[in-house]
Amino acid sequence: MALSIPNPFLLKPHPESLRFSFPIHRRFLSGDYDFLRGHGFFVSGDRRLSSGSIKVRAKPKELVLGNPSVTLEKGKYSYDVETLINKLSSLPPRGSIARCLDMFKNKLSLNDFALVFKEFAQRGDWQRSLRLFKYMQRQMWCKPSEQIYTIMISLLGRENLLDKATEVFEEMPSQGVMRSVFSYTALINAYGRHGQYEVSLELLDRMKREKILPNILTYNTVINACARGGLDWEGLLGLFAEMRHEAIQPDIVTYNTLLSACGGRGLGDEAEMVFRTMNEGGVVPDLTTYSYLVETFGKLGKLEKVAELLREMELGGNLPDIMSYNVLLEAHAKTGSIKEAMGVFRQMQAAGCTANAVTYSILLNLYGRNGRYDDVRELFLEMKASNTDPDVATYNILIKVFGEGGYFKEVVTLFHDMVEENIEPNMETYEGLIVACGKGGLYEDVKKILAYMDEREIVPSSKAYTGVIEAYGQAAMYEEALVAFNTMNEVESRPTVETHNSLLHTFARGGLYKECEAILLRMDESGVARNTDSFNAVIEAFRQGGQFEEAIKAYVDMEKVRCDPDERTLEAVLSVYCFAGLVDESKEQFQEIKSSGILPSVLCYCMMLAVYAKSNRWDDAYELLDEMYTNRVSNIHQVTGKMIKGEYDDGTNWQMVEYVFDKLKSEGCGLGLRFYNTLLEALWWLGQRERAERVLNEATKRGLFPELFRNNKRVWSVDVHRMWEGGAYTAMSVWLNNMYEMFTTGEDLPQLATVVVVRGQSEKSSITQDFPMAKAANAYLQDNVPSSFSFPGWNKGRIICQRSQLKRMLSSIEPSSDGSKKVNIITLINSPLSPPETKTSTTEVKNSQDDNADSGKRTRTTTKLMTSTEGMIRGLWQVQYQLVK
Repeated sequence: MALSIPNPFLLKPHPESLRFSFPIHRRFLSGDYDFLRGHGFFVSGDRRLSSGSIKVRAKPKELVLGNPSVTLEKGKYSYDVETLINKLSSLPPRGSIARCLDMFKNKLSLNDFALVFKEFAQRGDWQRSLRLFKYMQRQMWCKPSEQIYTIMISLLGRENLLDKATEVFEEMPSQGVMRSVFSYTALINAYGRHGQYEVSLELLDRMKREKILPNILTYNTVINACARGGLDWEGLLGLFAEMRHEAIQPDIVTYNTLLSACGGRGLGDEAEMVFRTMNEGGVVPDLTTYSYLVETFGKLGKLEKVAELLREMELGGNLPDIMSYNVLLEAHAKTGSIKEAMGVFRQMQAAGCTANAVTYSILLNLYGRNGRYDDVRELFLEMKASNTDPDVATYNILIKVFGEGGYFKEVVTLFHDMVEENIEPNMETYEGLIVACGKGGLYEDVKKILAYMDEREIVPSSKAYTGVIEAYGQAAMYEEALVAFNTMNEVESRPTVETHNSLLHTFARGGLYKECEAILLRMDESGVARNTDSFNAVIEAFRQGGQFEEAIKAYVDMEKVRCDPDERTLEAVLSVYCFAGLVDESKEQFQEIKSSGILPSVLCYCMMLAVYAKSNRWDDAYELLDEMYTNRVSNIHQVTGKMIKGEYDDGTNWQMVEYVFDKLKSEGCGLGLRFYNTLLEALWWLGQRERAERVLNEATKRGLFPELFRNNKRVWSVDVHRMWEGGAYTAMSVWLNNMYEMFTTGEDLPQLATVVVVRGQSEKSSITQDFPMAKAANAYLQDNVPSSFSFPGWNKGRIICQRSQLKRMLSSIEPSSDGSKKVNIITLINSPLSPPETKTSTTEVKNSQDDNADSGKRTRTTTKLMTSTEGMIRGLWQVQYQLVK
């Protein structure tokens, strides 16, 4: 008696008895046949694997008809077929199929109808297909052929409508249609792809009993179903032996299916056996083959076995192609195994296999991820010397590698190379390029890249625009950054949270807190949620603008919106307390960072050194400096501590300092600005002012503070609005000394000398003069060049000196006490630092640390708060402390 397939409509077993679990593989088998392809009978199917447990009877899908939005490619089919497809596509749910077909009666063949079914199958439109199919069954002139039955079975099976697929299959004899290997294979695939491999095996037995011989497609489908469904390895080998016994020669799909099963089950020896059998049978491995081998032996930690198999092929005269080596290289690259990857590369070269662009791209990326930039350059030169042309993917990797490594100028050079080589950049190229330029503050290069894109009518992506804003922001080009942000809306490039954060940090570094508040409002209106980076920027903006209470409130607000602070948040809060001159609160915050298991950054140490020195707590300052000096965890801490003490002042040792500065530069200008501000703050208040001048010079050499010194015939300016007190004092001292030197050499004076202390909306406000940087800069100028500089009525963010006053001031500089001509207005020297064993008392005031060496005038500390403000800060600190606890 013939075995019949259980009808899900009649049999309703307990749901749990019909559930099967099977592993879901990352890659899809080449043998997951899409029916219609290659045989002209089966539907081009969806290759997605069903996940989870499978039931024999699928839940009926909602009937949805009428889809006029689907457009048909012109010329794809004949006029009549195309017309019928369009009519059926626009047919409403209760529209008449008969009326649609009336005009085509005796005009369309069954092959034409098969094309119609294929089109709807590709769209996944099983409802429309089933309505048409049922109508055709009732007609004499267009009864469905076996080909159309096969298409319907395949389509319904793909949609997990196994009951309907079975019903169509069982109807075939009663409709006078003989079943063939194709209709059987379609139903086998329907059950197999949804985990019902037992039914697939029953169908295989049934077709044999009905004298319908399986073909290679049938066996591949059954083996695939059983492998995915969880049939044991012996069962899979049994099917493999069975097909060979029936004189059906296994093909690449068969072997790849078995190798996939080995990979999912960790069967290394079995995979090796399958691969050897494959080679002995003369079947050439493909990319999928090697992918499964790498997956199998990679899970077992035996990737070297794949190299051995490749070597055996080489020795046997069957040279593997380049893609086989690339798959293995990629596997080693994912694990970061440089030595093993290069071993495979040299093995490939020795075998006479020529590397391609993909090969080199894998290795370039591997070297880059491990920070081996010299090796990246050397390998790229080797690539060019071997006449292997780099493609856009190769350049994208190089741009990413050198951008992340801080070689920002080199990234721009790579782009120029691409243009010269006529390699067309894609959006990934532009994104990597602009992001790198943004990180490095290369705003001029960004302008040129945007112009290049505009010439080719290429609209930058959101990521690219974020890099543009970052580049302008690093150079304090606020108007340009805001224009770039607004342009995004005009070109329908939606700003992301990263875009908003980039603009927030742009304004925050300059203390433009009002502009930051406006951006926060736009984020709320656009539905863009703030994240930790957003709050970090806001805290920095309020701190730099002297709004200390608001800065701490922003930190407290993070808890309200359940936004977790990160290391930079804790650093930003510490900077608020240090800026505000709250020594005890600063110390408590510093200890909180330590107790959280985080090594405080060099920035945190420098902030604490400065706040201790400003408050004459020298014991604490020296103890902290000694802690940096003896740090065994971080070389940056150690080198910075030794530099502050003066151990690297000579030219040879200073190279160590330059090395640290270069490493920090690779992290981008954002970190660089914060680092140099805190370091200059520490050096100034510790009395190491000559070193502060040297450090400031190193910062400007590396492209930081590009707005700092600007000279033309009309204006000489120093812009300190993004600096801390120590940095501002150092910069103004250098500026005044340079101005005096130019005056003594006979150079014409400008119409105006300007100190920029505030920018943005606050420039026009009368309260600007009370901003920390404005007060500090004005006090410093009054101490050193009294009655020369003042706030103008037209701009409260500037402190200016007219040409006549400037000339009078420079002419009145008195000579040195020994009668020689004075070289500088302000002499920057390094005061002696007491060694740790001779620390002074915290009650002892070291006037030499706070006095200018020449003028003897005490530098005013300008960050003291009013009593009410200090009380507010302390109250908020208590709240913040509880949150951290």
